[in-house]
Amino acid sequence: MAQQNTFDVVSKVDMAEMKNAVNQAMKEISQRFDFKGTNSSIELDEKEHKLTLATASEFTLKQLNDVLQQKIVKRNISLKALSYGKIEPAAKDSVRQVVTLQQGIPTEKAKEIVKYIKDSKLRVQASINGDFVRVAGKDRDTLQEVIAVLKEKDFGIDMQFTNYRSN
Repeated sequence: MAQQNTFDVVSKVDMAEMKNAVNQAMKEISQRFDFKGTNSSIELDEKEHKLTLATASEFTLKQLNDVLQQKIVKRNISLKALSYGKIEPAAKDSVRQVVTLQQGIPTEKAKEIVKYIKDSKLRVQASINGDFVRVAGKDRDTLQEVIAVLKEKDFGIDMQFTNYRSN
């Protein structure tokens, strides 16, 4: 049997790092003078993979988001993993925004990734397995080339390359 090497293209957010980023952002917000009296908060729902930003106005929401993004970047989480919902009015003249965290590659993006790999004319097989893409080939160097090709193109999502195996 021929030797088969594989790796997976995944898109997941490290929830422990995200929790740390949210805690650091909340600590900074509680200490900053410009957030006094705004009742600003960032809540992380780990089961739903969502963040809820709540504050007094759209202006302070933008500042709250800036603080959060700084902490997220420091924790090596890509900002591409965040997708913002629309700003909604909330109780007592405040505003709220839900931010969804990327967990898994959506089907249409997975199809786009597989098509891009096939168009690259490298001798590998790419297949969609649920919320990730598995790439298999005989030669390790070819798999390294696939990773390099995928890193060059921006698919609009945060991608990691995991589960690199040689049989």
